[in-house]
Amino acid sequence: MINIKTFVFNAFQENTFLLFDETKECVIIDAGCNDENEYNQVDEFIKENNLVLKSIINTHCHIDHILGNAYLINKYKVQSIAHKEDLPLIERSKDMAAAFGFDVQEPPIPNQFVNDGDEIKFGNTVFIVKHVPGHSPGSIALYNEAEKFVIVGDVLFAGGIGRTDLPGGDYDTLITSIKEKLFTLNSDVVAYPGHGESTTIGQEMGSNPFF
Repeated sequence: MINIKTFVFNAFQENTFLLFDETKECVIIDAGCNDENEYNQVDEFIKENNLVLKSIINTHCHIDHILGNAYLINKYKVQSIAHKEDLPLIERSKDMAAAFGFDVQEPPIPNQFVNDGDEIKFGNTVFIVKHVPGHSPGSIALYNEAEKFVIVGDVLFAGGIGRTDLPGGDYDTLITSIKEKLFTLNSDVVAYPGHGESTTIGQEMGSNPFF
């Protein structure tokens, strides 16, 4: 069984997800921690639950989702995973941080780039990667078929969609990504977004004002 711990970090109130299963292996998705208090929250949770961190995964690489990458990768000596189309966002992360008033350790370049249909595994858990561009060129969603949930980053929200006015964003592409990659999942699949509360695919198909 997969356990999902949600931290809400940084000034953007970004959802950082730590997932672990019965093997005690874990991954962190979208590490938004950016100060000693937030770092300690993650470290203490890992220690208290006797977890072994295996990787840092980014659904996309906007600054609020990568603020903690450098700290966690360096501390735990783990790999990082993202889609290659978001590499320019990582390379410009210092400038992005400065524009929003952050001082950030420059995130390492990911060790692994994934594509649509790839699998990411830890412990007994498998994610299927879905490339869902539109919010950013390299946005991905992480689908766990066995337990019927998907981590969607900033692509889809409860009652909303990701913004498309940032560099590399495109409204039509985002709408197509959601329809073709997310709305084809079963209606009872739970969606965990990068900000705000969780929802279900069926709820968004039925009531999201953008569709």
